[in-house]
Amino acid sequence: MDYQATRREKDEFFAAHPQSPLREDQKAVFQGLNYFPPNPALRFTLTLTPFAERKNVEILTNTGDVQVYARLGRFSFEVEGQKVELTLYGNQYGYFLPFVDSLAGLETYPAGRYLEPEGLGQNRFIVDFNLAYNPYCAYNDDWSCPLTPPENRLSVPIRAGEKLFHSPSNHK
Repeated sequence: MDYQATRREKDEFFAAHPQSPLREDQKAVFQGLNYFPPNPALRFTLTLTPFAERKNVEILTNTGDVQVYARLGRFSFEVEGQKVELTLYGNQYGYFLPFVDSLAGLETYPAGRYLEPEGLGQNRFIVDFNLAYNPYCAYNDDWSCPLTPPENRLSVPIRAGEKLFHSPSNHK
């Protein structure tokens, strides 16, 4: 995967597109998003262990709304020698893997980052943390975003994907 090309395209979208999450004043000073260097060790092909019973859960958003997701199953893998587990969610839009790592509030967005794992069939997925991105509410308070459930809070650092958004007009 060409991460640099993907990042350039995203920066162009944020800088100029009408559907960018940035307000016009933010676009005027935008110089690109901040990323960790690509880390091949944080791209996994994982097998999901499905939950015996698929339940819908309500996930609170930063604005107090709720969004409904199905709890699909759990991924188990190692990061920097430590075993970690993350729960995969889904809705009508696809797979959703929110997570918070130990760098939250320091180098990464405090409320967590998102991934949309690529399904390969037979409960196999590509989970590429180099594609981890901040929710739109990280850029300004005009957006409502699901908060990462407690079960997806990791005690390890995930040094891949987007870092904190730094902008003088970050929030209203």
